[in-house]
Amino acid sequence: MTIKLPYFDKDGWIATLVIWAVSYLLGFVSVSMWWIGFLLGFACLLFFRDPERIPPKKKGVAVSPADGIILKISQVSPPEELGIDGKRTKISIFMSILNVHVNRTPVEGIVEKIIYTPGKFFNVTLDKANEYNERQATFVKMDNGQQIVFVQIAGLIARRIRCDINEGDRLERGQRIGIIRFGSRVDVYLPTDVAVSVEEGQITVAGETILANFVEKEKKNEK
Repeated sequence: MTIKLPYFDKDGWIATLVIWAVSYLLGFVSVSMWWIGFLLGFACLLFFRDPERIPPKKKGVAVSPADGIILKISQVSPPEELGIDGKRTKISIFMSILNVHVNRTPVEGIVEKIIYTPGKFFNVTLDKANEYNERQATFVKMDNGQQIVFVQIAGLIARRIRCDINEGDRLERGQRIGIIRFGSRVDVYLPTDVAVSVEEGQITVAGETILANFVEKEKKNEK
């Protein structure tokens, strides 16, 4: 049986090599400091792990953009900065420091707009985090004309949101779109006429766990 090792994000290799280089120099002073540096570097590399994911082939579904746990599912009016009228179904996913932090797009489509907002670093489990924390909103227009928005929110420890996509890019469902360093949160705003497939407290896997189903809701409305 072949064992496939997880891929590590490029930022992880850079940070880890810097830590190991410093620990190597400190090793001339103390062997114990070398070991501490080596272990810290290894822990850093593990944080930046980026395993392959296989998105579901089922049509008309939105997948989780992040590994984590469903904090809350609610019908809300999105923040004014997003410029979205009316209510949306909001699904909030919390990522602990132990989760994979590479994020993926929930649906396929065209990136219409990306809004980055600098801010503070409150605990992301608090409601005020989506108004005051550093965050980045990505608007994706699906082939059926519907629009979904997902917002990456930096947390208490997180200090950087890295974006690997640009406005106008064509995305495939489950495609990597960037990473948030350390504990953080992702909010997904979906149209209210979708069938939510998850529940609060559920564990999610980025690019694989189905959050909502557009087709099922359409079928129910036809009956």
